[in-house]
Amino acid sequence: MALTDHTLPAERKAARVAGQERDTKLPLVSLVLAGLSLIGGLISAWMIFLYAPTDALQKDPQRIFYLHLACAWVGMLAFVLLAVTSIVALIRRNERWDWISRANAEVGAVFLTIALVTGSLWGRPIWGAWWVWEPKLTATLIMWFMYIGYLMLRSYMGRTLDSMRVGAVMAILGAIDVPIIYLAVNWWRGQHPTQVSQLPPEMLLTMLVVLLTFTIFYVFLVMQVYQLQRLQTLAQRLRLLVMR
Repeated sequence: MALTDHTLPAERKAARVAGQERDTKLPLVSLVLAGLSLIGGLISAWMIFLYAPTDALQKDPQRIFYLHLACAWVGMLAFVLLAVTSIVALIRRNERWDWISRANAEVGAVFLTIALVTGSLWGRPIWGAWWVWEPKLTATLIMWFMYIGYLMLRSYMGRTLDSMRVGAVMAILGAIDVPIIYLAVNWWRGQHPTQVSQLPPEMLLTMLVVLLTFTIFYVFLVMQVYQLQRLQTLAQRLRLLVMR
């Protein structure tokens, strides 16, 4: 349903969304993704703590790396997809794409928050500080603030076309930060590790499995939050209908 569709009365709009919400059961794809996430999580835990060898220099704290990298990857991926879906929502003026954008922002913000927290937990025993103002971390923190700003702005402006436009601008600006984060170590000197490809085979395989698992889990969560966005839209329209 397009955001600019003002030709239908509120009753028909509410009925249309209500028809879309009759089946509230999780679709089969969500159940499959949930199962894969659970199985992948168990395998990832085994590989992190038992399969992957202990780093000779960093010892056991290095195992935080797998969780930290996976959460950072999902946080950046979500912002790129947030920008893409925001552009599509503007072009098509379709609120379903806007629901996907909001879902990406909420899930991505959570994963990036975990990435920053685990990075601090990893950095404390290795660097001797909870936080170091090095280029990669600073760029990641900027993206986190953009996530929070996007969510606050969309919440304040409501579900309007203007809100979607402003959100799209913020999403595009935030997506520009993704390559900056990725290339920050190459552009500026920093303490952040860079040679991931030179990990031992066991560590590299563990990293890839964890990345795949978290990506599947991310898709599952976005689908659930998307459904919540639809239900929230329905509730708001029904509330307006009752108040008339």
